[in-house]
Amino acid sequence: MSDLVDTSTGAPLTQIVTLSFFRFAGPLARVWALVMMGGARLPLARTPDIGFWKLCGSGTGEGFTPVPNTAVYAILATWPDIATAKARSSSGIFARYRGRAAEHWTVFLQTQSARGQWSGQQPFAPTATATPGPLAALTRATIKPRILARFWGRVPNISAKIGADSNVMFKIGIGEVPMLHQVTFSIWPSESAMAAFARTGPHAEAIRAVRDEGWFAEELYARFAVHSDAGTWNGTSPLARPEAA
Repeated sequence: MSDLVDTSTGAPLTQIVTLSFFRFAGPLARVWALVMMGGARLPLARTPDIGFWKLCGSGTGEGFTPVPNTAVYAILATWPDIATAKARSSSGIFARYRGRAAEHWTVFLQTQSARGQWSGQQPFAPTATATPGPLAALTRATIKPRILARFWGRVPNISAKIGADSNVMFKIGIGEVPMLHQVTFSIWPSESAMAAFARTGPHAEAIRAVRDEGWFAEELYARFAVHSDAGTWNGTSPLARPEAA
């Protein structure tokens, strides 16, 4: 359960995780977004009520990918409750990103389970929330430099499998540092669809290799209930259709 509480009443709060995506069109907007990978750090740190946060670039293709996509950037953040998350993720530095972006989409998440660490922290506070709706999965890893070639040799098979899965509603690879610090994020219509992907084929083989050969210097795996979303991606909400383009 979450240990977040309302300071005025003592009642427990449900932590909300936001993942906001921004698509930039044209060279000037893309240069601005690249510069903001450094320039947005102080405004984010000063955002009221924000907890853990990360600025990320994105990759082409599905899942982990070494080839950057200079048009798409993301901000992950944690908040004490849904009202705060919705208010803060549409104002301040987030509003500046929205003003420059050709398109933006934010998904609001409640953590169901999390294990591992991100930058030495445990950023997500799981709750007992159960939902019949969509679920999201996030994997974050710091890849050991000595196994980079072996790791990236396996990635195309996993990426192809994600892209071919008709159940996946949304999928993207983002990261803090190209090649070394990578994040995959995907949304699935049900627990059974998510589990079917995770337990078979190249993904399952890669997970076994991670355990047997110690690929990652740090890793985090989290599963979320999808609370709601705001904005569009490719012209619509990814939650409104069976799969995302």
